[in-house]
Amino acid sequence: MDLGISGLTAIVCASSRGLGRGCAEALAQNGVNIVINGRDQKALEETSAYIKKKSKVEVTTVLADLCTLEGQKALLSACPNPDILINNNGGPPFRDYREIDRDDMIEGLVMNMITPIELISTVLDNMASRGFGRIVNITSLSVKMPMEGLDLSSGARAGLTAFIAGITPKFTKYNVTINNLLPGLFDTDRLKASTKRAAIKAGKSESEIAIERSSSIPAKRFGTAEEFGQTCAFLCSIQAGYITGQNILIDGGRYPHTF
Repeated sequence: MDLGISGLTAIVCASSRGLGRGCAEALAQNGVNIVINGRDQKALEETSAYIKKKSKVEVTTVLADLCTLEGQKALLSACPNPDILINNNGGPPFRDYREIDRDDMIEGLVMNMITPIELISTVLDNMASRGFGRIVNITSLSVKMPMEGLDLSSGARAGLTAFIAGITPKFTKYNVTINNLLPGLFDTDRLKASTKRAAIKAGKSESEIAIERSSSIPAKRFGTAEEFGQTCAFLCSIQAGYITGQNILIDGGRYPHTF
């Protein structure tokens, strides 16, 4: 399917690896020029080289921490008027809620709520004036199904979801959509790290924990960054112009629900 977005430009936050990279690769496959971002220069350069080789699009790298205003300025200086914005960021580490203090809460809110709102606020009016814009926020299954140890991440991402819900309808008539992708368990560095912690705590091997976790998913496997990216790319397409304000689960059926 031709998604109708070839030649456009996308900012993909935190895209040197993991789900962000999956989104960047999928958009590039559809002819979108990409601005990728991360805090690891080596990973950025490797991802940039891979995308350029595979897709023959323009790729700009921005080494920056987007939780800082300086980092956001660097990103938007590289691409002041993106057609597509993919908001993504790592979340606070797993920890018992009793261990979270005020500074931790502020940091979590900046990571998973404030930063994406700031970026959206900067690009939204320009998208509307051009008559096209696609914004996808990568949040988490934990917004709908809270998970122990991810309380701060869940709360901040839920806050982003609620904040954006009030904005989205105002821009739909300008062909600007905002949607949220809620990933479940995907085969990423973050999953591997949490599996390692769980294995140490349980006195089991990492492979045992991985099997237990994947077995709890109806699909009986972890998701891949590639399939996540393709879903994201579709939400950015011209065909998806009537899809907006949605929280789209991509979790292998893990979240049990009727509606």
